[in-house]
Amino acid sequence: MRKKIKTYSKISAFADIKIEPFDPNKRYTKPHRHNKYLELVYFTEGSGIHYMDDKGYAIRPPQIFVVKKDEIHHWHIDSEPRGYVVILKECFLTKTLDKHINIQLRHIENLRVIHLPEDASIQGLFEIASNEIRDNADNIVFLEGILKALLSKILMYVQAIETSAHDDLALRMLALLETHIKNDVSHYAVKLNTTAQNLNTFCKRKWNKTASTVIAEHIIKEAKRLLLYTDLSVSEIAYKLDFGDVSHFVKYFKRHEGKTPLQFKRKALVP
Repeated sequence: MRKKIKTYSKISAFADIKIEPFDPNKRYTKPHRHNKYLELVYFTEGSGIHYMDDKGYAIRPPQIFVVKKDEIHHWHIDSEPRGYVVILKECFLTKTLDKHINIQLRHIENLRVIHLPEDASIQGLFEIASNEIRDNADNIVFLEGILKALLSKILMYVQAIETSAHDDLALRMLALLETHIKNDVSHYAVKLNTTAQNLNTFCKRKWNKTASTVIAEHIIKEAKRLLLYTDLSVSEIAYKLDFGDVSHFVKYFKRHEGKTPLQFKRKALVP
């Protein structure tokens, strides 16, 4: 019985960052989460489907997939893949000497797929970074310089906005939603040192959604993950998501998805 979602760790406990070529043998993987790290997967060759949560994305190089630490993903690759993988632990962001890297990564974290044009310099920077970690991992200053250049090049192809106080509040709210889901605006307002009214106003301005809607999206997203990738019962999922009553959870899910949790699970097609 699958009572919990598998968690994989593809980086040493002693390392904060890992950059290496994509393993061509990893064409098919089982659904899993990562052990508290961000992963960027850059494809230069390959085809197939990358599943993230309940959606599948075609692999069409050159492109980058952004896999956040709370996301469930797995691969179905049907031709030989080539590219690079970047793994970044949260502690890397706290230790980095160049804090602009934090800003760059926060922009990238808001994306799922980055479609790129043919650009030899991006592949060259991945290759240099990979070789540097392999041959001279202690040269942190040089490594951070290469990483910053690489992220800057990637962000040239996406619309990025400068970090502000509002962006910081948004990041802190999203971080809270990733670590503990609770259907209560006041709970998050207290955690963010503001009022429920101010938080609601902020969410409307930032995302054009009420705070309740932002919270609901994360609750439904996590509920779908548990329905698709575990054998937990609807009652167990309701309890796990802090619903005191299973009927309340079923009505809540149906209100947002138009179907009950069991109807969603029966109709979903996840390999």
